[in-house]
Amino acid sequence: MDRPLRLIAANPLDQLARTLEALLVVAAAPLPMEELCTAADESEERIATALGLLEERYHEGRSGIVLEQVAGGWAFRASRDAAEACARLFERPVQRGLSQAALETLAIVAYLGPVSRPEIARIRGVAADSAVAGLSERGLIAEAGRDDGAGGAVRYRTTSLFERVFALESLSQLPRLDDLGSGPEEIRERLARVAEQRSA
Repeated sequence: MDRPLRLIAANPLDQLARTLEALLVVAAAPLPMEELCTAADESEERIATALGLLEERYHEGRSGIVLEQVAGGWAFRASRDAAEACARLFERPVQRGLSQAALETLAIVAYLGPVSRPEIARIRGVAADSAVAGLSERGLIAEAGRDDGAGGAVRYRTTSLFERVFALESLSQLPRLDDLGSGPEEIRERLARVAEQRSA
């Protein structure tokens, strides 16, 4: 009988895999390689091999939880098969009920951050105070310093929670603006213009 989740005790690498499994279960956020190496007191090469063992045991279609590299680290998540049941158990406001204004603001911060409220308002064409406050409250964006110019407006960036919610290892995995096949055309054009101005 196949027992995909069983780790054999005799192999030291399996013991390391069990240690990593425990670290990932108790962690509140994805753990980067450096933290895993420090906590387990092991080399990066051995950690990578042990993560490979766990990845094989916990993958989509084989287990109710899945090991994935996300938000700059490693973490467990519920499998897609179990997502609906998990949503019923935990109604997560961070993933539900984002308004169009919030989604547009989140896209601007993700692609151009750190970015200030005045910049967001200029790109969207409307005030951004409410959308920024809501996204900040949900933990999807956070303060990232202030503008150097007059007024010193607060600048915002996305958080590791944003990357985790949207299953991104890093912001570099965002689709290119030119490749987006849907969404308000004006927003894409405005984003592109601001990005050009910043790089000039």
